[in-house]
Amino acid sequence: MPDVKSRAKQIKLLLFDVDGVLTDGKLFFFPAPAGAQLKTRQHAQRHAAQGGFGLTSQTIIEAKGFHAHDGTGISLARLGGIKTGLITKRISETVALRARDLRLEYVYQGIQDKLTTFREILRQERITAGEACFVGDDVIDLPIMWNCGLAAAVANAREAVKRDAHYVTRHAGGEGALRDVIEFILKAQGKWRGVLSAYIGERSPGAARG
Repeated sequence: MPDVKSRAKQIKLLLFDVDGVLTDGKLFFFPAPAGAQLKTRQHAQRHAAQGGFGLTSQTIIEAKGFHAHDGTGISLARLGGIKTGLITKRISETVALRARDLRLEYVYQGIQDKLTTFREILRQERITAGEACFVGDDVIDLPIMWNCGLAAAVANAREAVKRDAHYVTRHAGGEGALRDVIEFILKAQGKWRGVLSAYIGERSPGAARG
């Protein structure tokens, strides 16, 4: 059985849940601005009878908070040659906006059967399950976690999820947990120093450590 560092060395693709991983899990509902065109509303309406997939109201918008450290982590992963994406059950325009902002390669909302979507992505990428990492926090994430190369749980994940994870983050979901996973993978692959130098060099050309 490979150890966690050996698993991390193989990773080419990082996928993650949103609520409780990319966010702290809290959902905020606000009146939608007048004239707002919410592109995800129709998607959510297809699941209205089931519940838990997202708002279908024309007057309310769902908001979430994202941590800047995770956003930087996505940039670092990209520099390290690791593709990224999200698979989440809830459907939210806020998530769609953040995903576009982060330039994620894969964005799947409204997904209850996450394992099937995970396998579809593997086929698209032409990689094995052992070359993919998934970060989760609740039991709906377990099927992927049982079937990927590196299963990560955030610090405040449910106990059943942490118990079956190969790696548990130091930070909680929405507080830099995804960044923990990215740094762990890049360090295991021996890419961390090069990626960090490249990231700083892109933003501060000529910078030198004093």
